[in-house]
Amino acid sequence: MSDSALRERLLAASAQELAPEAAALRDAGHGAFVSYSRKVFIPLTRLCRDVCRYCTFAASPREVAAAYMTPEEVLAVARAGEQAGCREALFTLGDKPELRYAAAREQLAQLGYPSTIAYLTAMCELVTKETSLLAHANPGVMTREEMAMLRRVSVSQGIMLESTSRRLMEKGGAHYGCPDKDPDLRLQVIREAGELGIPFTTGILIGIGETREERLDALLALRDLQAAHGHIQEVIVQNFRAKADTPMARAVEPGLEDLQWTVAAARIVLGPAMNLQVPPNLSAADYPTLIDAGINDWGGVSPVTPDHVNPEMPWPQLDALARRTQEAGKQLVERLAVYPTYALASSRWQDANMAPRVWAAIDAHGFARTDAWSPGALVAPPVLHQAGGHVPVAVSVAIARAEAGFELSVSDIEALFAARGAAFDAVCAAADALRAATCGETVRFVVNRNINYTNICAYRCTFCAFSKSTGAASLRGPAYDLDLAEVARRVREAWQRGATEVCMQGGIHPQYTGDTYLQLLHTVKEAVPQMHVHAFSPLEVLHGAQTLGLSVEAFLVRLRDAGLGSLPGTAAEILDDEMRAILCPDKLTASEWLQVIEAAHGVGLRTTATIMFGHVDAPRHWAKHLLEIRRLQARTGGFTEFVPLPFVHMEAPIFFKGRARKGPTWREAVLMHAVARLVLHPLIPNIQVSWVKMGAQGAQACLNAGANDMGGTLTNESISRAAGTQHGQEMVPARMNALIERAGRVPQQRTTLYGPVPQERVDASHAAAPVSAIVLTPPSRKSRATAGA
Repeated sequence: MSDSALRERLLAASAQELAPEAAALRDAGHGAFVSYSRKVFIPLTRLCRDVCRYCTFAASPREVAAAYMTPEEVLAVARAGEQAGCREALFTLGDKPELRYAAAREQLAQLGYPSTIAYLTAMCELVTKETSLLAHANPGVMTREEMAMLRRVSVSQGIMLESTSRRLMEKGGAHYGCPDKDPDLRLQVIREAGELGIPFTTGILIGIGETREERLDALLALRDLQAAHGHIQEVIVQNFRAKADTPMARAVEPGLEDLQWTVAAARIVLGPAMNLQVPPNLSAADYPTLIDAGINDWGGVSPVTPDHVNPEMPWPQLDALARRTQEAGKQLVERLAVYPTYALASSRWQDANMAPRVWAAIDAHGFARTDAWSPGALVAPPVLHQAGGHVPVAVSVAIARAEAGFELSVSDIEALFAARGAAFDAVCAAADALRAATCGETVRFVVNRNINYTNICAYRCTFCAFSKSTGAASLRGPAYDLDLAEVARRVREAWQRGATEVCMQGGIHPQYTGDTYLQLLHTVKEAVPQMHVHAFSPLEVLHGAQTLGLSVEAFLVRLRDAGLGSLPGTAAEILDDEMRAILCPDKLTASEWLQVIEAAHGVGLRTTATIMFGHVDAPRHWAKHLLEIRRLQARTGGFTEFVPLPFVHMEAPIFFKGRARKGPTWREAVLMHAVARLVLHPLIPNIQVSWVKMGAQGAQACLNAGANDMGGTLTNESISRAAGTQHGQEMVPARMNALIERAGRVPQQRTTLYGPVPQERVDASHAAAPVSAIVLTPPSRKSRATAGA
């Protein structure tokens, strides 16, 4: 449709006629969520060189105690906001007051800054350095150089376009005497922000003398700038409110229908993806009706500071905002100053100084990370259950399809991973019901010992804190390459302590060959013939086969015949090569992982399946991964269990470089177990929870959200520990039983392949002596291909 035809259609329609179309577009772009930012307002200066006829924010020097807030005052407000749970510091200020007022120039000189923007930049940097807040700068018209300077210390910037009507700058107009309200100048600022890659906030102010045609002019101009640069993260539709003691005190305010029409028109012009905001405090009790007109955001709401631009209009309380949003059929969700789409692409949209802070503050959807929990940390998980609320139709449909055993689509699975509030409860309850129907009330675990025979690795996976080169002795402990005698000693001790399995994996040592892995199997079986050997990731299998010049199938047969009992389905990470290019660029591809696993199933070796999630990935990657696992299981039936492995960030190189999140949130970690139960039903009956990553409370929560297995007791667990987990290296059977019983379930020891365990093994595991100190054999130049032969 041409712009002229679009104008004609919109101008001829009422708000009620446009609203259904606008709401459908909003739902297509944003689903069930309406967002807001918990922010603190920092009015750095109220002096301004413009004299807008409706403004009460701007003041003269005689009306304020000082031209600028001092650094101490700025920091005090920021810290109060941080204490109140704010995540955004919104700097509001007048336009270049030093060009009009001597008082501004004098205080800037005293502070040691040449301009208001230079001082603003310093204060953004101060708040960034001293608090966890993320700065959003809204200083009016800026030069390209000033915006570039601010980009280094803020995550987003903004300027209200307000209007493209030049009539408003004429005598008697709202912008008469306001050089910075020139539409061409403000459009230039917005355009240059796009060229600089700055997530940008803008909007229109309605009811200041413009016509509806002129509103559409402004919206179309913003649409075109967004099409060119993709940087406009939100458009605000702000309704004029008449204020006493201003030239426009008696002007007629736009009515609710007019505001609704403008919002609906903005959504139709700007499309489904745009974030469209209306400040809730400017619409009194009517604000929830704007959801039906197409908004998806309430803007910044502060529990600390008033709206300095509209101080007579108090913010709604956050619990009331959540309730009223819920009554309108949506769920309130917190975001940062930078919107999700831009937060998830921080390498493009943020300065290198700010990107790590954004990554650390978001969840997998790019919204604010609202609790302190992370996998591996000794932090109490939050309470997520919410009374009332709506379950989106997409979630209900996906649950019903999963319960019937159908393969879900990627969009179905994404809807499940997006579940919050009542929808989160519904997904967990459905998964738990499937677990009960499939597995009953028994929760199983295996008594095992981890033997990581070397931490030397030729690969450089960006998430891995375990592996090291031979020269990395000072980083997280020394490099080692276990002597076979130490391997045998650990196997014998594990058997004495009641274990039925040793789980063996290691780095890809550059001197290892396929014979090395065969020697390791021979060592275990010679030490304890009855021990089940669960060993060698698909990467190790591929490496071993290549070094011997064998096919993967032929090498797997040799491993099986040498005593290999099953394979851990590790090295899967995320089965999406887009993600693997970031996480493990020199590792095997997703298709190679699947081929090795399918080959193992083909020669009669069962395997587990894993996913490592919560780093740089997104729910669409999780969905694709789960579907690959389901489809392979449908072909082979070879998976014994599915094991979600939440990313532990503390020591991970990719997190240190500021390129990853802090692992999944609590909600995401629990949901992964629930969604896996639904997606993999009925093909994979066992969903395992990693207690070493989730902790005891996390494990119990997952047992109520679809999981039915606790994995292993993990004597000498070292890979997660190297990554920073604080949940221990072993959970003895008595503790495991107690944890399972606290969850209201029946504990039972199992073998690796889910068979019964002889009573003698159970008794031995409960009478086990403390584990002996391990020996980490220093690496030698002698090839392990021949060592011990």
